Amino acid sequence: MQIAIRYSGLIIEPDGSVGGHGAGDTLVRRLLRVFPGAQLVGPRTHRYRDFDVAPIELIDVENTLVINMDVIDSTAVWQTMRDNSPTGATPKLMNFMWWNWTRHDSDVELATLSLSCALFPTFANSERTAKAIREYVARWTVQRLAERAEVEWVNLGIRLEHVQPRHEPERPQILYPAIYMSERKRPQLFIDVVSRVAKRGRPPVQVVARLVEPHLVSPQAMSLSRNKWAWVGPLTPSRQQYWEALAGTTAFLATAREETYGLEYIEALLAGAIGVFPDLPWARAILPTDYPFFYNTPTEAEALLLRAVTDTAACRQELDAAAGGSLVDWLSETHNEDAFETAIAKQVRAWFPDR
Repeated sequence: MQIAIRYSGLIIEPDGSVGGHGAGDTLVRRLLRVFPGAQLVGPRTHRYRDFDVAPIELIDVENTLVINMDVIDSTAVWQTMRDNSPTGATPKLMNFMWWNWTRHDSDVELATLSLSCALFPTFANSERTAKAIREYVARWTVQRLAERAEVEWVNLGIRLEHVQPRHEPERPQILYPAIYMSERKRPQLFIDVVSRVAKRGRPPVQVVARLVEPHLVSPQAMSLSRNKWAWVGPLTPSRQQYWEALAGTTAFLATAREETYGLEYIEALLAGAIGVFPDLPWARAILPTDYPFFYNTPTEAEALLLRAVTDTAACRQELDAAAGGSLVDWLSETHNEDAFETAIAKQVRAWFPDR
């Protein structure tokens, strides 16, 4: 059975590789590694060096399983496949739920998402996401569908070989740990806190925000960029340069109201940055129980961030102690990408035995 991966944000570079820096782009590349020879669903048919692209209308319905990363439209994708099957075969489709439900707030969207997850097997990027799926399915669909819903999960994890050796910057560097300045990330809270830290003048810090192009001209990005201690610019050109930049990051301040997982934060922690987090369930879920850098107020965030850039070595020792000896080792074991790859391949075989 063939695998086809559907992601509406798909970017293919001129050299035939999957481009983009977002979580969705990264996950498409991961799925291509997990399922060698998989197709990608795109607007037109094309054969690249490592994969083929085909419109959903031309997918071989009888012999293809579609992994849909755009979960909200799975019912429409299923119907399109059914309508274009010469034999009327029943499409094989599963959801990959990798993003945050809170991006949708209308009854129509929530009901549509819930129906999709009730009708099709759904693989989630974390335990929190799986729990949310089950709760929404129970709330928004009828009992018969809710009882038959199939939901499994595993933490996404990261590729440990990407981590680069540390190189400490001349000035402590504070990272905005996201590529979007969307409301859910609470960028204004980040700006308010880092502004107070930067204006102390000791030590002199540099605040860095690397953003997707549309968000470079957002009001928050423009406001931050006007400060002489801040650098706001585009994403790094390659993943290697991204990891090299992380290796020179001193600290970051997380301000998101909600996350389903938190891949960017885990990557920065593995690179040796000190993470200051809001005391919220999503952050607690990805960190050691005794992790010491949680805040409840902006004042607490400022104090913790100031410690991270003035007494960095001692803060790293605290992080290691909270993780039972080594935070990097704890993260490597808890958030290893190998576990994700093994789990999703195993689950595909369980849900679709012909695979």
